[in-house]
Amino acid sequence: MILLRWLFDMGLRFARTLDLPLLGALLALMAIGLAVIYSAGDGSTHMVIARGAHYGLGLAAMWAISRIPVHQLRNWTPYVYGVSIVPLLVVLVIGSGKHGNLWINLGVFYFQPSEVLKLSLPMMVAWYLNRRPLPPNLKVTLVAATIIAVPTLLILKQPDFGTAMLVALSGAFVLYLAGLSWWWFAAAGAGVASVAPVAWFFLLRPYQKDRILTFLNPESDPLGAGWNIIQSKIAIGAGGLTGKGWMHGSQSHLNYLPEHTTDFVFAVLSEEFGWLGVVTVLALYMFVIGRCLWIAVEARDGYSRLLAGALAMAFCVYVIVNGGMIAGLLPVVGVPMPLLSYGGTSAVSLLAGLGVVMAVKAHRPVYGR
Repeated sequence: MILLRWLFDMGLRFARTLDLPLLGALLALMAIGLAVIYSAGDGSTHMVIARGAHYGLGLAAMWAISRIPVHQLRNWTPYVYGVSIVPLLVVLVIGSGKHGNLWINLGVFYFQPSEVLKLSLPMMVAWYLNRRPLPPNLKVTLVAATIIAVPTLLILKQPDFGTAMLVALSGAFVLYLAGLSWWWFAAAGAGVASVAPVAWFFLLRPYQKDRILTFLNPESDPLGAGWNIIQSKIAIGAGGLTGKGWMHGSQSHLNYLPEHTTDFVFAVLSEEFGWLGVVTVLALYMFVIGRCLWIAVEARDGYSRLLAGALAMAFCVYVIVNGGMIAGLLPVVGVPMPLLSYGGTSAVSLLAGLGVVMAVKAHRPVYGR
């Protein structure tokens, strides 16, 4: 009994900074992710072990970050942001990738520097806005926009348009939560629309143009650029209500569906587990997002509220973009489905970000704005 009590007390101390409801939802998503990856990888235990290692490293990062007091995270933020910019410069020189310089080969695994900015950028914008009057005035907004623009432009240089937009949005969400007027976002949207023709002729690469044209009419090239999205729609429709069953999806196992372990893994889940599986996963995602927003609302200082809220909204966008992409509602931009798509850097950075949210809940300062 004494030993059991000691183990129980040790467990409580170990998990005292973790938000158990949020952790439970994340573990459920990871279990589903391992099952889908095993099926999509044709029963590859190597992929499952590697994916489990990604989750383990991410959970360790989440636990470690959750134990850091929020004021300490706030003090470290400029250094974290500065250090995270360096790999974006390095990857332009020594990076590798199918369509550009996206990853750095570290020998043991491939590191994608842009994924780290999904956390460090909103941290930096929240840090900058924390001690300034809100809503931000013109000068503060322009400085915050510069903080967002620097990593966004470097990621566009790789080029990785999808990740660049997600990183920029993570910073924009902080400004939105800080009370920035809607006309700023309308003006930014109008500016993007005005330069779209220039981007089409001078900035976008051929494969990026193909993705946009395929989104508008995938049947125009069913055996070429439109193949991915057409096969993804077939997989989703074939799942029906309850799916074909685990390991029985024809689109992935017969190699009709490309990238079925990464960008289109949600289509595999749709085919094998059907509508019920999709609703279950989406419910877990909604719970994670809602829990993070609740933690943001309950936060007692400006930095925590802005950061936790922005991370929750960014998580929501990841789900919407990947889901819309595989359903043909959005162009294919190579955005992974959180905790389901195979990829180490994205899983670790996402769980680290949720560790920050847990730190916000566990270390609520009494004073401060």
